[in-house]
Amino acid sequence: MKTLKKIILSSLFILAISALSAQSPPHPNGGNSPGSSNSPVGGGAPIGSGIVLMMVLSIGYKTTKVFVIRKKLQE
Repeated sequence: MKTLKKIILSSLFILAISALSAQSPPHPNGGNSPGSSNSPVGGGAPIGSGIVLMMVLSIGYKTTKVFVIRKKLQE
């Protein structure tokens, strides 16, 4: 009985993985010809604020790590 359950679960898992395949990425211009307003891939999204956010989060993470290490050393 246990082997039957394992076979059924493994076959369902394999079928679920094959059903959840990714789609192909869209064309950079939304299907338009390259001559008409050739926008860059990603739509020209700004990355400046993302870099600042990543820096702030990394500084906060390192600060908490230093705080925890200092607290352990004082004990």
